Amino acid sequence: MRSFSLLILGLASATAAFAVAAAEGGATLPRKVRDLVIYHDARFHSAFPSVVVRPDGELMVAFRRAPNRKAFGESKNNHVDPSSHLVSVRSRDGGATWSQNPDLIFAHPLGGSQDPCLLQLRDGTLLCTSYFWMFLRPDGVAALRQPYFQDYPGAIFAGGYFLRSTDGGQRWSGPYTPPRVPSEKYLDPYGEVVPAYNRGALIEGRDGRLFWVVAAHAVTAPRLTSTALLISADQGKTWTYSCDVASDGKASFNETSIYETPKGDLVAFLRTAALEDQACIARSTDGGKSFQPWERMGFQGHPLHALRLPDQRVLLTYGYRHKPYGIRARVLNAECTDFATAPEMVLRDDGTTTDLGYPWSVMVDSNHVLVAYYHNVGGGIQHIAGTLLELR
Repeated sequence: MRSFSLLILGLASATAAFAVAAAEGGATLPRKVRDLVIYHDARFHSAFPSVVVRPDGELMVAFRRAPNRKAFGESKNNHVDPSSHLVSVRSRDGGATWSQNPDLIFAHPLGGSQDPCLLQLRDGTLLCTSYFWMFLRPDGVAALRQPYFQDYPGAIFAGGYFLRSTDGGQRWSGPYTPPRVPSEKYLDPYGEVVPAYNRGALIEGRDGRLFWVVAAHAVTAPRLTSTALLISADQGKTWTYSCDVASDGKASFNETSIYETPKGDLVAFLRTAALEDQACIARSTDGGKSFQPWERMGFQGHPLHALRLPDQRVLLTYGYRHKPYGIRARVLNAECTDFATAPEMVLRDDGTTTDLGYPWSVMVDSNHVLVAYYHNVGGGIQHIAGTLLELR
C-alpha cells in the first residue's frame, strides 16, 4: 500500500473572496477552493509539472527534479542540471493527499532531462515528451561542430525525446527520437541536427491523430526559435512534420500548447520572447495543414495550457512572472476567440521570485479542476503546488 502524506500549503477558505466575473452567455468563472502542495522536498528543486487523470480517477503528476544546489552552498539553482530527471507522484483522493516518494519515470543516461509533458490517449496509453542537455568538459566543447547551443558553461543542447507506457506509467519504453524540423539549425554533441522538442501540451484529435507543436532554432545569430507542427497517425509511435506554426524575424516562439476546438480548429498557445512577454495565439482551420498568422492575445504570461470544461468553455492557465509573481487564468469561449476580452483570474500572487509557473490543468471530477504548477513562497525551495477550482 502506497503511503500518503497531507501537505497543504496556505489553505484558502472555501468561502474566501475570489475574483468572479461574468463570462460569455452569463456563465460565471470558477471559484477557488484552496491551494495545496503536491510535492515538496528541500533537497530538490522541483519544477515543470504536467498532470493527467487515469481512467480509475487516480491523478498522476509528472515533473522534473534536480538537486537543490543552494543546499551545497552554491549561489542558485539553474534550469539545466546534469542530475535532473523525470519523476511522478499520484493521488487517489482527488488531490487531497499525494504519494510521498516519487516514482522514477526516466533518468537520461547521457545528460539532464527537462519538462516531462504527459498525454493520455483514449485507450489509456501514456506518452511523455521531454528534452535534455549533455554536459561536456572544456576540451569537448572546443571540439564541437558548429553551430551548437550552450546555455550554461559545458551544457550543450541535445534535443527532444519521448517515452511510452501501456501500463499506467508503471513501466516506460524508450527513449524514442522524434524527427528533425526542417528549420532547425543547431547540432547536438554528436554533430547531428537536434531532434524536435517542446514544453507544452500535445493533444489527441477527434480523428485519432496526435498533434504536437515543437520548437526549432531557426536562426542562430541572434538566436531565435520558431514553432512547427508534428502529426502522428499511429498513436505517437512515429511523427511527421506537417507545417510551420509561428515564426518572426525579431521575436521567438516556443513552449507551446495545442488545443482542438469543438469546430475542429487547432489552436496553438505560444510563449514568446522579445515581445514583452506577450502571450500569442495561432490557428489552423484545415486540420493542421497550415496556420494563420500569429496574433498577440493582449496580456502577459507564459507558458499557457488549455483545458476544455464540461460546458465547452476553455480554462487557459499561465504563469505570471511580473510582480506580484504567481499563477493566472482566463476562461475563453468554446472556439477560443474572445481571448482579448476574457477577464483575468488571479490564482496565486504570493510567489517570491520569477522561478515559478508552468501550470497544467485537469478535471478532477465533473465539477472540480486541479491546476498544477511549480511555486516558491517565502524564499523557500521551488516545489510542485496546485490550486483546486470549483466550477459554477
